[in-house]
Amino acid sequence: MLCVTGPPPSSAGFLTSRGPCPLRTSGTHDAPTSHPRRFAQRPGGQRPGVTAVEQIPDGIRAGCPKRMVFGPCGGVRDDGGCEVAAQPCVFLDPPLPRWTGPVPPRPAPSADGLLARSRRGPVVLSDLTVRPFDRACVRAVVGALAPVSDGLLIGEHQDRPDLPPTLMAADVLAAGGRPWTTLACRDRNRLVLEQELAGLAEVGVDGVLCVTGDARGPGVRPGVTSVFDLDGTRLAALAAEAGLTVAVPESPDAPPLALRPARVAEKQRAGAQLVVLNHVASAARLAAFTAAARAAGATLPFVAAVAVYTDERSARVLQRFPGLHLDDAAVQRVLDAPDPVAAGIVAAVAEARALLAVPGVVGVNLSGLASARDEETAAAVKAEVATRIREGA
Repeated sequence: MLCVTGPPPSSAGFLTSRGPCPLRTSGTHDAPTSHPRRFAQRPGGQRPGVTAVEQIPDGIRAGCPKRMVFGPCGGVRDDGGCEVAAQPCVFLDPPLPRWTGPVPPRPAPSADGLLARSRRGPVVLSDLTVRPFDRACVRAVVGALAPVSDGLLIGEHQDRPDLPPTLMAADVLAAGGRPWTTLACRDRNRLVLEQELAGLAEVGVDGVLCVTGDARGPGVRPGVTSVFDLDGTRLAALAAEAGLTVAVPESPDAPPLALRPARVAEKQRAGAQLVVLNHVASAARLAAFTAAARAAGATLPFVAAVAVYTDERSARVLQRFPGLHLDDAAVQRVLDAPDPVAAGIVAAVAEARALLAVPGVVGVNLSGLASARDEETAAAVKAEVATRIREGA
């Protein structure tokens, strides 16, 4: 393998990261003109009198550490605080950013994929939690989950790097799973995101979940630059252009509560075909959110998050995550039970059935670590939950 620094982009109109090295860029790069569809040159060039280091691309909200145009992200804290910086989120107040770009064509979903299956009955999208860089673990976990799941959601974690998305998706396909690949903007500039989208389309994933990406926690790879060239909504438009079936996330319980339902409609205009929701504390809260999203013009189907936990660690990780809520009383009942594993499975199945009764919800996402023991044990827990959900459908 030949490792090189490489020449800098030839265009202006990109934003470099703080620091003296102009090659550590985090903005939109011009690309070869031989691929105009995927690598469109940014119009307008550089504004007069502004250096490349100073320029902020049009539309980015001043003060947003993730450089978002279509914010807020899903990690806004309950008090309105930013996930990254010690400041209020800059998207708390109206107006909500509107999608004014072209509406990409929606590719037809695969005949046996999750979207097509959701038209015939409730679907189960299971989080794929595996040991990093362990392909034997991938095969074992996929082997447990694929027979009882309509899709496997490959995550993108700020503290657990893994194989590149295209390679991971190929491994999941080879093991018999239907991958839905999470693609995040945190660690990739636009050019690399476009390369990954092309690769995911080539290997034949069932769909891609387009996210801005969680910020790294304190002390997690502090010397690594975060990019945030795009946000999840703009990435969704690129994914739809690449011919992929696009899912987007939304956090119903994260501030600003009043603006989030309309965000679903804007993401739909950008190319989304499915919404994967973050955890809420009750089915009633979910019903209020989906009704408000419909009133705002969204017609997308929803997949609701089911919290799967069977011990202290798997429960607390979810509870501490910004932008989501669990039923804390239900969590405590599971942890206090004589058999927390059995109790956790029963609680997850009960939550799934309650959420599936909400209008517009076509499936559930089995989310969370499930077990602190190991990835294979966690997969067995999720497989049991999925089996019971399907038996009661």
